[in-house]
Amino acid sequence: MKATLLSVIILLLFSEFTFAQINSPADDPLRIMVIFAHPDDGEIKMGGTAAMMAKMGHQVKYLSLTNGNAGHHEMGGGALARIRRAEAEEARKRLGIAEYEIFDNHDAELLPDLHVRLDVIRAIREWNADVVFGHRPNDYHPDHRNAGQLVIDSSYMVIVPNVAPDTEPVRNNPVFFYMEDRFTKPNPFSHDVVIGIDEAMDTKLYAMAAHESQFFEWLPWTSHRLDEVPDDPDARLDWMRQAWFGREISQAKKAGLAKWYGDDMAAQFRYSESFEIAEYGRYPTEEEIRMIFPMLPKP
Repeated sequence: MKATLLSVIILLLFSEFTFAQINSPADDPLRIMVIFAHPDDGEIKMGGTAAMMAKMGHQVKYLSLTNGNAGHHEMGGGALARIRRAEAEEARKRLGIAEYEIFDNHDAELLPDLHVRLDVIRAIREWNADVVFGHRPNDYHPDHRNAGQLVIDSSYMVIVPNVAPDTEPVRNNPVFFYMEDRFTKPNPFSHDVVIGIDEAMDTKLYAMAAHESQFFEWLPWTSHRLDEVPDDPDARLDWMRQAWFGREISQAKKAGLAKWYGDDMAAQFRYSESFEIAEYGRYPTEEEIRMIFPMLPKP
């Protein structure tokens, strides 16, 4: 395979030892997997970062562990699941990522059972993932919690040949990251890597807007704001930007931005996405973090 521009940069910047720790060949793009509970979670949590990763050469795959067939006030079941699959595919195109897979597990019924864990293990192996992003296992929604638990429960097993032996294990354990949440118990989220996403914010909003059944119907209904949703597509994007991302960047995120971008550049960002390095999987070096997140400036 011909080396991409990103691969050439990586070859120049990082050692053979670094390449020995990942699963992709040195002249191939990194393979990124984002695993979450519902179609649209990945867009909310890291749509900007995923879009920039894909644009800069990484192969990015989204995986929803449920089909989203309960998330609506007027419809459900198979009809809703089909709508949400179509919305997810449109979001994939808008983000520019490689794949968007949806498991056929019922929404609001996801449990961290063995058969689902084995499916997650197989999916990580089949993608030959170098990096995996997921939920933390503490969250308001049981599906989010259980999706996070499933990823963590799979994090070591992906290298064990006798687990799910029908699928070849990955050579190296991937690096695992948690996506941001606001919950503080039993412990708050740690803003280990914070990415400024201003350049990709419009793309993120546009991808979120592909999930019309969620952002313009179901979620406004749950918050008693359905009557506020505009009819005009452009006005909807502006409304969603304010409703979802109108808050100022927190001090913890500002500190994370400053760590990776420096004070002057960090102060210019209006929008960001944060990631916590999981204590499972392989702990990355700073050089590897910059390889995973190629939009970060050189030190």
